[in-house]
Amino acid sequence: MGSAAGAVREHKAQVTFLPEGDSIRVPVKTTIAAAAKTAGVNLTSPCGGDGLCGKCRVIIKQGNVSALPTSLLSREEIRLGYVLACQTMVMGDVEVEVPPESRVEAAQILIDLDAQRFRAMHPVAGAVEVRFAPLTRKLYLELPPPTLDDNLSDQSRLFREIRRQVHAPIMQLGLKVLTALPEILREAGWKVTVTLGWRGGTLEVLQVEQGDASGRNLGIAVDVGTSTVVAHLIDLDTTERLDAEARYNSQRAWGDEVTRRIIHAGTLDGLDELQHAVVNDINRMISALVERNNVSLSDITSVICAGNSTMTHLLLGLDPTPIRKAPHVLASAATPPIRAVETGIQINPRGLLYTVPSIGGWVGGDVTAGIMAVGLRRSEKVQMLIDIGTNGEIAVGNREWTIACSASAGPAFEGSGVKHGMKAIHGAIERVEIGSEGSVHYRTVGNGRPRGICGSGLIDLVAEMYRTGFVDRSGHLLEGKACSRVRERNGMLEFLLVPASRSDIGKDIVITQSDLSNLLSAKAAIYSATQVLARAIGLDFARIEQLCIAGGFGNYLDREKAIAIGLIPDLPLEKIKFVGNTSILGAELGLLSEDAWQELNSIAESVTYYELINYPDYYDEFLAARFIPHTDLSRFKSVKHMQLMEACI
Repeated sequence: MGSAAGAVREHKAQVTFLPEGDSIRVPVKTTIAAAAKTAGVNLTSPCGGDGLCGKCRVIIKQGNVSALPTSLLSREEIRLGYVLACQTMVMGDVEVEVPPESRVEAAQILIDLDAQRFRAMHPVAGAVEVRFAPLTRKLYLELPPPTLDDNLSDQSRLFREIRRQVHAPIMQLGLKVLTALPEILREAGWKVTVTLGWRGGTLEVLQVEQGDASGRNLGIAVDVGTSTVVAHLIDLDTTERLDAEARYNSQRAWGDEVTRRIIHAGTLDGLDELQHAVVNDINRMISALVERNNVSLSDITSVICAGNSTMTHLLLGLDPTPIRKAPHVLASAATPPIRAVETGIQINPRGLLYTVPSIGGWVGGDVTAGIMAVGLRRSEKVQMLIDIGTNGEIAVGNREWTIACSASAGPAFEGSGVKHGMKAIHGAIERVEIGSEGSVHYRTVGNGRPRGICGSGLIDLVAEMYRTGFVDRSGHLLEGKACSRVRERNGMLEFLLVPASRSDIGKDIVITQSDLSNLLSAKAAIYSATQVLARAIGLDFARIEQLCIAGGFGNYLDREKAIAIGLIPDLPLEKIKFVGNTSILGAELGLLSEDAWQELNSIAESVTYYELINYPDYYDEFLAARFIPHTDLSRFKSVKHMQLMEACI
């Protein structure tokens, strides 16, 4: 009797959770995650204990445990005693420290206002209809058990039943799925759910689950932008967009422009650092979406990413250095679907990662997705798509022909390179008007005290300064007004936008002559690219039936003022449409439809990539566009006759 009691005691262990000191006795071989749940210690666990997310990390202070190996912990973390609670079993008495980031109440990813605005799920101008047939899907099957008259192998029996519902000439499954298949089929009574994924022309059985699990199939669409990364959670059974999340791209630590990141990628460990940074951003967004919507990582069977050529290369860990130098060759323009886990993206271990194919050179999958989203390749009328960002990307054409290019606009309109420039976060000036007496009226994001000025505010400001006579056509500040806001500081002219007494930063908010130069260069890069692209194919802007302005930035742009400074072509306002984040919207279409995925690949193959530097007078076009609105006022008739006011009379 005593011996039996001793045996029971030997198979129990005490787990103490620090810093609270809560203790509980649990059977040996209980996971720390299970012990924490029993003890009322709430660990964050987006993957539901599958060891996929790495969020339930804890520190073993002392005691005996058995931890499964994982790639989600660094060597330094392992040296410090970190383990994943869901993958670690208690083998004896143990003390466990729970760091703040692993607790549910602390596991919130904070998104600033700009990211919240950028993640907004704007409708696309002109809905594009596609046949619903997601790239990964789940099917519930009831297989007939084997008999002497029907003694097919388990794999052939499964394939036969799948083909009764899906046209799939070529099918495959991996060894891991095959080794588990016999046991799963028999334990499930031949009633199983298969997860299927298209990999080229092959349909792969990604996993087999017991019973009916067909109602839990999710996908993630991601726009991998140079500045901002946005993710949408999609129900692949209903096509419903469940939620969205956004973060600033952590690669910005190595430069705002892609060229700087390409240079860093060529240094020792540089490519790995950049790849890990963006994958970590994506994983954090996925974790936030999973926790907020009470779903499991194992239910996410596919991810599709769209980004410019450099961003796609860095995501996949491909060397981007040849992109920077002529002839701007890509390592891969159309990468086949791969296991998401191969890049470090944490979803279902067998889940697939699709990357929207690039058109060529600097024109990447974000443009391909944008062309798909606005239906440019389906239209009989000529359309132009402009995505205003760090890289200005332009496509023009219709169903018969399309040509695209990329212009290095730089990050001026996103706040960099401008003294008081900033993202569209709380306190950023986003609207500006200047009165005839020189008074400045503005609106800030969140209606707070001004802290700086964001892209839409900068465009308004330059247009208003030109209209009221504070700058000339070359963008030079003009002195001599009676109430002049133009002054000299440290040898440079500047325009006083907000005095220190009204700002939230305790000092004057200004725009300097250097700022104006950067802004005019950025707008010139965009406009000259549209002009060169049109001239290269003999297209008059008058033939453009619709101008689509893409990107989160576009949704807050004043069309008249964008024309007034010469940022976009002078077209009737009714022809100019804001179409939201077409990169992620086009990616969504590809995720939800095999036909759309094929169309994305067809777009990438058929659109002509145009290298601006090949145009003999490109530099002259760029210089001409550095004026407000342009040196050739005949191109901007609506601005040519704008009555300039004499400020501060």
